[in-house]
Amino acid sequence: MALSANIRSSIFMMLGMGVFAIGDALTKYSTQTLNLGQFMFLRGILCILLLVLIASRQGVLHRWRDTLDKVTILRGLGEIGATTCYLVALTHLSLAFVSSVYQAVPLAVTLGAVLFLGEKVGWRRWLSIGIGFIGVLIIIRPGGDGDGTGMNAYALLLLVGVCFTALRDLSTRRINMQIPTVLISAMTSVLVTMAGFVMMQLNTGWQQPTSTDLMHVSIAAVLLIIGYHCIILATRAGDMSFASPFRYTSLLWAIVLSYIVFNQAPDQNTLIGAAIVVASGCYMLYREAITGYRQRKELRKQKNVSA
Repeated sequence: MALSANIRSSIFMMLGMGVFAIGDALTKYSTQTLNLGQFMFLRGILCILLLVLIASRQGVLHRWRDTLDKVTILRGLGEIGATTCYLVALTHLSLAFVSSVYQAVPLAVTLGAVLFLGEKVGWRRWLSIGIGFIGVLIIIRPGGDGDGTGMNAYALLLLVGVCFTALRDLSTRRINMQIPTVLISAMTSVLVTMAGFVMMQLNTGWQQPTSTDLMHVSIAAVLLIIGYHCIILATRAGDMSFASPFRYTSLLWAIVLSYIVFNQAPDQNTLIGAAIVVASGCYMLYREAITGYRQRKELRKQKNVSA
């Protein structure tokens, strides 16, 4: 039986989150022996090659200059900050902990839209944002012992990464819809790869990767492309108000992988804080859907009156 558009959208969203979580676990595992900057650089090179191939097959490669606008470059800078902060924190903190904090991204995006894009938010969504950030504080617990499960420099870096991710997502909203998605991804990959090269030089420089390292980097690059493709399909297949809550399945993937691969189970504070953040985010998405429905209904009523 044919699946509805929204069901397909939710399936793609869950698949995308799972692929990203597996890629994160592979990255954390690989960077135990390989320079993080070099990992970013090698993965980025492979991603660029794959994206250029896809763009060429789609017949849009000649339009690469369209990505040289301020908004696209701003999105790329946000991606550089988000990727760098996230991966550095990931190498020092558990996958479950990192994923739990990153569930606050939708809350940060909504807050940024209010502060910088002038979007209107009612008291219910303000309340959900506030409660969500309380959940984040429970996870990172300021004043903790800094043992990798509470507040330390890497947890703070992770919060900075959340802000950069919000910048990336807010910039994406302003990008010209006529610019092909694959070219935006390619431009972003170029910038992140350059950042990886700089990090590599500042760290230990080039290290001769083993065949296992190259295999891990190749798999990570393919997973990254597949994950982005799943998210694009999820966005275009159905209503985002229906599919967006399924982003939080990434936390389930992260908890399972963190335990199976690294034998790191989340503690009680992380689980409680993550549950609060997820619940707040889901409620905020619900309120956004209600507000959007009312606005569309009012717009249709105005059109009927004018007709």
